[in-house]
Amino acid sequence: MDMNAFIDFCKNGNPISGEDKELHGLLTQCSYEAQRITMELNSSFHSKEEIVEIFSELTGTKVDSTFMCFPPFYTDFGKNITIGKNVFLNTGCSFQDRGGITIGDGSQIGMNVVIATLNHGLPLETRNTTYPLPVVLGKNVWIGSNVTILPGVTIGNNAVVAAGAVVTKDVLENTVVAGVPAKFIKRIDHNVK
Repeated sequence: MDMNAFIDFCKNGNPISGEDKELHGLLTQCSYEAQRITMELNSSFHSKEEIVEIFSELTGTKVDSTFMCFPPFYTDFGKNITIGKNVFLNTGCSFQDRGGITIGDGSQIGMNVVIATLNHGLPLETRNTTYPLPVVLGKNVWIGSNVTILPGVTIGNNAVVAAGAVVTKDVLENTVVAGVPAKFIKRIDHNVK
């Protein structure tokens, strides 16, 4: 399998067993490439335009010029991140993106946010197999500092996740969630000034 086919294989949500030497070799190559690019990003100052270029290289797709990130930023794969327009990532974010991370237009992600898209099998015989599930953030989502979002979660448009929350299930649009695990706090009324 060549690298492009492997990236498609990952984007299609296929699990990878620790026993599969070919896939693990390709995965290691992707991880090293992501490390190379993020080390470049994190090791010196870059203009906003340069950061957009670096993220375009990291993701393998053109990132919109309105994107803004305050490094450092970390990821273990890089090729399964989709970033909308006017997206902001604050310092210290860590994305485990092999399962797919989509960030909608206008979303803001606070400091030290972790987004995980992989889980391991629970039985010992599948514990070294990783199972991907995508994370999707709708438009205008606000993720507070130190939030962890787990695999398979969708966060609806205009939702707010309070600082320190651990999001284990979907969040409805126009709502605020908080806590560990994150629970509904209130609806957001966008007509109130």
